[in-house]
Amino acid sequence: MPRLAALVIVVLAALLPRAAAADAGRVAAALDMPRVLAVMRSEGLAYGESLGRDMLQGRGGAGWQAEVSRIYDTGRLADIVLPRFAAALDGADTAAMAGFFEGALGRRIVELEISAREAFLDEAIEEAAMLRLQEMAEDKDPRLDRIEAFIEAGDLIEANVAGGLNSSLAFWRGLGEGGFLAREMTQEDILAEVWGQEPQIRADTEDWVWSYLALAYEPLTDADMEAYIAFAESPAGKAMNRALFAAFDAMFADVSYRLGLAAARELAGEEL
Repeated sequence: MPRLAALVIVVLAALLPRAAAADAGRVAAALDMPRVLAVMRSEGLAYGESLGRDMLQGRGGAGWQAEVSRIYDTGRLADIVLPRFAAALDGADTAAMAGFFEGALGRRIVELEISAREAFLDEAIEEAAMLRLQEMAEDKDPRLDRIEAFIEAGDLIEANVAGGLNSSLAFWRGLGEGGFLAREMTQEDILAEVWGQEPQIRADTEDWVWSYLALAYEPLTDADMEAYIAFAESPAGKAMNRALFAAFDAMFADVSYRLGLAAARELAGEEL
């Protein structure tokens, strides 16, 4: 077992009853969770850089960059994600989950999914993937039917939109607690502002999910896709998907709140 994957089990064992830790740790290791969190750190650092450039109008200097790095520290992210993932898996068929992703097809899928997410760190590759998706739609590529079936099995659009709205609300909460928002701005005003972002969040989510999955699963055969869809539609697959969203939604809400708080302090000229 890779050392980082083994570390997942060690961390879980320190936080959970032994049986639950072993079950959740096996699934986390099969999903190569440490590498997933490393990619998310890279995504977060890039997002923090864009915030410093746009929202902070270029004022995001060394202090801001250091704070973003602390917020997206992989050990800190693991402390949020792993216990929630394990708790959400309580009572689920973790053996079926681990069994699928420990098999040859499952291992290949994990590698393709993470590699595609790493590739999307390059904006040129992400844009090329979206153009390729448009071509597939114009050509009525049958692979899109299988991607749609996979998206529906995991409710990927709605779950990601809900997570995006929650993250936006957490960011606004951080801004408010950091003293950046006008005193007369009420909770209802913030909710209205966040809900007003829903159409854009939905459009961005649909573009990203479809283009990402098209890129990630391009090397898979139709039989491979059907096997993965069958797993995603199974009780074990649905339970794992719910657990992943529960864990990562908590992580994104936490980092969004901290980014909002840090941005408010930076805009106020405070030391981070």
